[in-house]
Amino acid sequence: MEVNFMTEGVEMPRIDQAKISAWIEAVARNHGRAVGALTYVFCDDEYILATNKQFLQHDYYTDIITFDYSNSHRIAGDMVISLDTVRSNAEQLGVDYDGELLRVIIHGVLHLCGINDKGPGEREIMEQHENEALALLPENVFEK
Repeated sequence: MEVNFMTEGVEMPRIDQAKISAWIEAVARNHGRAVGALTYVFCDDEYILATNKQFLQHDYYTDIITFDYSNSHRIAGDMVISLDTVRSNAEQLGVDYDGELLRVIIHGVLHLCGINDKGPGEREIMEQHENEALALLPENVFEK
């Protein structure tokens, strides 16, 4: 298992990377998967917009883009997360920024495990899996 955390134009979130990595591994295991190489790139809105245009031909902001390199048993991929969009989504939804960040972090992992959220009824299924994953979260995953 190799989980890497990088930044592009933003400060690294104050997450305990070892605890987050262990959490990701537990969630993947609950979905019958092992964790291979995962890279998180935390960025701003402009970086994710450029990524969205370049790789997906989408001209809009989003909170996460997941590039899936998984095979049938081992998840692997790159996940680009806009901290700007995470913050604005948290404000719109009236939820805590830290909680929204954790939801987005695990959202990408769930995509790698094969859970989709674009088709009819799939968003509710994804939310259920997100909530189950968040329930597995260890204590004190944010550094002081």
